[in-house]
Amino acid sequence: MSSSSSSSLTLPGDPPGGRRAVTVWSVGVSVYFVAVIFRTSLGVAGLDAADRFHVNASALSTFSILQLLVYAGMQIPVGLMVDRLGTKKVLTLGVVLFTIGQLGFAFSPTYGTALASRALLGCGDAMTFISVLRLGSRWFPARRGPMVAQLAGLVGMAGNLVSTLVLARLLHGVGWTAAFAGSSVAGVVVLVLMLAFLKDHPEGHEPEPFPHRGAAYVRRQIAASWREPGTRLGLWVHFTTQFPAMVFLLLWGLPFLVEAQGLSRATAGELLTLVVLSNMLIGLVYGQIVARHHGARLPLALGTVLATATVWAATLAYPADHAPMWLLVVLCVVLGACGPASMIGFDFARPANPPERQGTASGITNMGGFVASMTTLFAVGVLLDATGESYTVAFSAVFVLQALGLSQILRLRKLAARRERERLVASRVETVHVPA
Repeated sequence: MSSSSSSSLTLPGDPPGGRRAVTVWSVGVSVYFVAVIFRTSLGVAGLDAADRFHVNASALSTFSILQLLVYAGMQIPVGLMVDRLGTKKVLTLGVVLFTIGQLGFAFSPTYGTALASRALLGCGDAMTFISVLRLGSRWFPARRGPMVAQLAGLVGMAGNLVSTLVLARLLHGVGWTAAFAGSSVAGVVVLVLMLAFLKDHPEGHEPEPFPHRGAAYVRRQIAASWREPGTRLGLWVHFTTQFPAMVFLLLWGLPFLVEAQGLSRATAGELLTLVVLSNMLIGLVYGQIVARHHGARLPLALGTVLATATVWAATLAYPADHAPMWLLVVLCVVLGACGPASMIGFDFARPANPPERQGTASGITNMGGFVASMTTLFAVGVLLDATGESYTVAFSAVFVLQALGLSQILRLRKLAARRERERLVASRVETVHVPA
């Protein structure tokens, strides 16, 4: 893609940003922060959950797969809801659902009720990120979009870190029920803040009324968003970049490091924390680069995919029984780039769609990584069982999905670039012809 300066992304009617925008957006992103804490809370409670509900590893993994399934399946409906109802209403519903889910998980007496609680939590969680993206696009100028999106991802990673460092200690200090029930209070706090301070858009920047006509409107929104090459490119960028780190952090990283690499649980936990810290740092760097050099989007995404594939191949093919620690550290640092790279997918979908389709387009894009993650979680589990726990063979599934996604990115990149240039030229011509 041809490079362009960030100033070229300034569009007519852009919101002004400023302190008020920062305040409102901060309230919205705090909801996402709490949602990620709740989402990743099972990651630090896996062994406790197995003991509490008397389940094996396969049943335990169902928690993660079900949560991702609900999350991915909700993305397009949530996008449509955001476009139709606005950010505040959707976020309010999301907070209520994920708080009830976390509270239900605290008091679940059986595996079935715990599974239902995680599904409810996943449903509420699914409503947060797209809403926060929409809030950013309503309150900040378009040129700030990449940085605002990366900051949202950074806040999400901070939630992951809180879950790893704080909730884990709380769980082992006060016990299962008190830890999960106590953490659900955070949902109540952000709900109060949101109801008091959140607004969908600044004064004078109300979206134009758009007719909603039931099923016909839904079909029209989805079809129009999907026809845009930028939306499809965004989905495949998200698909190809996000899942290696998601699979590693959510389920298979700890078993790989302990069982295949011979590390202690404490050392493996430190490496997982390194992935999160790397994600946070690289997210800031990627956000700055894309905000200043829009043409860097595709090189950053492709570079992350190639770096991830290279380091994974080196780790799995290392000739000794265990990869050296320096290589595992490099692997975790590179995996930290996967989250920020996946955010670039939204930077392709956003300029490809008008404001009234932003939620729908973001929902389509956000499905990519979670579908890839579910597929890989399942494939790795099946291959581990089929090969007598050969992690080398099982993690080869990563390369298959990367190859699929890469082929689609290369197929769509030129078409998406041409359509984006045409849209930008058209917006400039429209601005020139508007009478003063």
